[in-house]
Amino acid sequence: MTKRIVIVGPATPYRGGIATGNDLLAKELLNIGHNISIVNFTVQYPNFLFPGKTQFLENAPLIPKYNKRALNSINPISWRKIGKQLRSQKPDIVIMRYWMPFFAPSLGTVAKHVKRNNHTKVIVIADNIIPHESRFGDKQLTNYLVKHTDGFIAMSKSVLKEFDLFKIKHKLFSPHPMFQNYGNKISKKEACKKLNLSASPRYILFFGLIRDYKGLDLLLKAINHNYFRENNIKLILAGEYYSKKDFYQQLISSLNLQDIVISFDYFIPDNMVENFFSAADIIASPYKSATQSGVSQIAYHFELPMLVTNVGGLPELVPNNKVGYVVEPNAKAIQQKLITFFEENKKQEFQENLSIEKQRFTWDKMVKAILDLESSIRSIS
Repeated sequence: MTKRIVIVGPATPYRGGIATGNDLLAKELLNIGHNISIVNFTVQYPNFLFPGKTQFLENAPLIPKYNKRALNSINPISWRKIGKQLRSQKPDIVIMRYWMPFFAPSLGTVAKHVKRNNHTKVIVIADNIIPHESRFGDKQLTNYLVKHTDGFIAMSKSVLKEFDLFKIKHKLFSPHPMFQNYGNKISKKEACKKLNLSASPRYILFFGLIRDYKGLDLLLKAINHNYFRENNIKLILAGEYYSKKDFYQQLISSLNLQDIVISFDYFIPDNMVENFFSAADIIASPYKSATQSGVSQIAYHFELPMLVTNVGGLPELVPNNKVGYVVEPNAKAIQQKLITFFEENKKQEFQENLSIEKQRFTWDKMVKAILDLESSIRSIS
């Protein structure tokens, strides 16, 4: 049965995993015959609140006609206008992505107006329900959104448990799907050539926006061991700093790691992602706190072994000693498993397992979760 579905949230030309995820979800829904539109932001973050250099893709692809920029995150007039428009259009489902309380007023107000048509079901896909960097008033803002929506989908079991704090009745768990839009794996030689790197070292990759909770300091301390130099193993840092860059540069200098750390300290455009994931032997995500990880879902696509820490939903994504390692969030544990990985030549074994394990993370499973949740809500209401 064809449904009219509206996705409210960032999409192209905005950059980042959430915008990319909305693009991919829309394409999957279109491919199976649903009527899709996206209500995108005109303003996502006001510039003074945004820690990066730009919110937009440098070379954004052609924006499809169903992707309309109309919602201003800081303009209540916009929230009511969009809400009333959707109320009159009566879509079957409105899907919202939620990752921080800043967006609760705009999304909650849109949802409040939409639901007055007594037909549309508003379903929220939650990246986080409790933010990594919490602030006063977060719970109240999230409660405002919850009050005006019908159901939530968690992309990690840790977030699913946190739903209980907000008395969310209609809920499902569906893991974060893979990002399949970054090209395909190429040879290490070709990837290194494109990055102007030597192909002879083995590489650990740290990828994505650099924020304190992601534990880069733990990784830098972990590679402060003669084993990595003696075995020609280097660390690639690929991502823009959203935390104090000077802190990490000073740490690299104080540990004398300049010769084995290679920095690409800018936002990595989509057409370069395949180079980093093809050049690397393993990706390290030494987070101090987490829900799920979009970086891991890129790694699954490229079948790149992973090291993650035992926080939040990360252990759900990475079966230990099958596609990578789950370790405690401290430098010693990270160091030991990285050495084990290289010493025991585990890359090929993990890659073979990744090719099987990644079938858990396809977009059709997320679509099924959305439609199942809508059906469940309607059967009760």
